[in-house]
Amino acid sequence: MYAIVTLISAWAIPVLIVFIPLYAAYRKVPVYESFVDGAKDGFDTAVKIIPHLVGMMVAISVFRASGAMDMLTGWLRPFFESIGVPTEVLPLAILRPITGAGSLAFTTDLIEQFGPDSMIGRIASTVQGSTDTTLYVITVYFGAIGIRKAGYALKVGLISDLVGFIASIVICYLVFG
Repeated sequence: MYAIVTLISAWAIPVLIVFIPLYAAYRKVPVYESFVDGAKDGFDTAVKIIPHLVGMMVAISVFRASGAMDMLTGWLRPFFESIGVPTEVLPLAILRPITGAGSLAFTTDLIEQFGPDSMIGRIASTVQGSTDTTLYVITVYFGAIGIRKAGYALKVGLISDLVGFIASIVICYLVFG
């Protein structure tokens, strides 16, 4: 089974890269022109996203540098300790909805410090894969297409992140505990 999965993963991208243009040519789609139009639209979108991205990066830097994250984790620490959740993963629950790069760096630090097979490493990895960068997505992508009222999306996204965080802990304890 492992050999089959390895073979499929090795050939999936090259097959797609060859198949899609061939299929488009078969369907008489102007492949190169379509690619150039898509790249042009992608560049325009990137230019629209830059101000929102810069604003989000500044907000994240201020949040971390001001000590607000340390203060928030300090307030939540006693509760998590009382229910047996490793408090080392608590900053990840706060960082993950805000920044993908920051949460990945934090997860990497946890794995280097405690090991990938530790409960902390497993929970951090599961949280990383089970939650999303909600505030980043709403700020950058909603801003790029001009959506101004994102209240419901924000609530649903943050609730989903909370559920993903809790489910990650529960599942890790059920599977590895």
